[in-house]
Amino acid sequence: MSANGDRYVVGVDFGTLSGRAVVVRVSDGAEVGSAVHEYRHGVIDDRLPETGAPLPGGWALQMPEDWRCVLREAVPKALSAAEVDPGSVIGIGTDFTACTVLPTLADGTPLNEVPGLADRPHAYPKLWKHHAAQRHADRINGLAQERGEPWLPRYGGRISAEWQFAKALQVLTEDPEIYARTERWIEAADWIIWQLCGVETRNVCTAGYKGIHSDGKYPSRDYLAALDPEFADFVETRLAHPLAPLGGLAGQLTPRAAAWTGLPAGIAVAVGNVDAHVTAAAANAVEPGQMLAIMGTSTCHVMVSDVLADVPGMCGVVRDGIVPGRWGYEAGQSGVGDIFGWFVEHCVPADYAEEAARRGIGVHEHLTALAAAQRPGQHGLVALDWHNGNRSVLVDHDLSGVIVGQTLATRPEDQYRALIEATAFGTRTIVSAFDTSGVPVTEFIVAGGLLKNQFLMQVYADVLRRPLSVIDSEQGPALGSAIHAAVAAGAYPDITVAAAAMGKVRRAVYQPDPASADVYDRLYAEYERLHDYFGRGGNDVLHRLHALRGEVRA
Repeated sequence: MSANGDRYVVGVDFGTLSGRAVVVRVSDGAEVGSAVHEYRHGVIDDRLPETGAPLPGGWALQMPEDWRCVLREAVPKALSAAEVDPGSVIGIGTDFTACTVLPTLADGTPLNEVPGLADRPHAYPKLWKHHAAQRHADRINGLAQERGEPWLPRYGGRISAEWQFAKALQVLTEDPEIYARTERWIEAADWIIWQLCGVETRNVCTAGYKGIHSDGKYPSRDYLAALDPEFADFVETRLAHPLAPLGGLAGQLTPRAAAWTGLPAGIAVAVGNVDAHVTAAAANAVEPGQMLAIMGTSTCHVMVSDVLADVPGMCGVVRDGIVPGRWGYEAGQSGVGDIFGWFVEHCVPADYAEEAARRGIGVHEHLTALAAAQRPGQHGLVALDWHNGNRSVLVDHDLSGVIVGQTLATRPEDQYRALIEATAFGTRTIVSAFDTSGVPVTEFIVAGGLLKNQFLMQVYADVLRRPLSVIDSEQGPALGSAIHAAVAAGAYPDITVAAAAMGKVRRAVYQPDPASADVYDRLYAEYERLHDYFGRGGNDVLHRLHALRGEVRA
């Protein structure tokens, strides 16, 4: 215990490219130390690291050892930066991108670490943005619709290619031997807890949102057998395990994990969670009507409610999925920051980069300044934000980006602004789906890395015609994980009470400008027409182009 009697918890956020740890004071949520560890292998989407074997398009894998390195590197560095006695730390919580899922042996050993399997792509963890299972998701959806499976409406009528069942079916279909060797099919969010406390657990969040666990059960054996006879026992042999509540105690830190982290053995290890959902506690967004948008490479929208409704295109509606006792809704956009990053990397002339360097700023900042100097509608463009597919409300990862209105006078800043606006229109589509389905959004709160772009935030406020509140922390998921650790350690009775004490939010920071909002209403009407034309069957050209690309690449 520290000299002044303060107690601390550690939150660890496992992201797409790095993991970060933060040390948080239990009494008030003060973040007293943090550290980041970049994954050595990052996203594996081109070649396998061990053999150099090429990967097909749409693949995205990771290395479990990169995750262990976060525990060995980031946690001790965060403790050192915090200058607190490790003995004053009472718990650790973690969160993960999802659905990031991996095949393991019964003892938790990842299959890619089993001798002789490093050259098999399906032995590796599949990252959330692994989209190569779309045809398997289509099979899952088609059969569920045909049979009238009762769980399908809970997921907006379509299961995503990013989720557990589609990815597992892909393994079975494309590498039956690896599927046969798979003794556990487990979310990375639960696997890392296994590493910390030596106990296999399954959290209600990933099971509900990514594992089609609805109303106390997974899809039936009969349904799975209809997909593939070899898939019939998938749940009972590889997935089924008692589900643990969020904020619950998974176990105690093992001596091995204590040696990795520098934390005391025996402290509380919280049940695993998803990065977006755990951030709700960090932003104190745990009351009905508060929609939290975690905006980064992609955007995840989460909200709790006392009402159960069928909202089109939702990623899931799960009882206890964000906080116990309430329904938790999830929606999302597959590409946001990734779209801006792609544009800057591939579509900006060299003289823009040179001018940015001359001014001592990044290309993003330079383009943002140029775009912010325009008036809404000045560029004459409207875009569809589908460069990484559409998660909500269409749930179709074979869609692709569209930009309309370009002329020989169009400049990079015009396109950049149009892409920012497109992502805001995508969010407005999601908010509208909630509002019209009887789950009204009363407050819109933003977290994530894109918060630092004030121009983007103002565009969102104008497009949504509502104020934007913002999380008052740069480490939202890690702070949320720390809050869950405090609950698991017994410092607070539940997540809602802990969030009120430790969460950080600034209310209504960005206010909509009425004149800009009027123009955006007109642009959004055009976005809606394009959205439905290209996304709901008016013209299937995007799917035909996707199929043609696959044929030529094969």
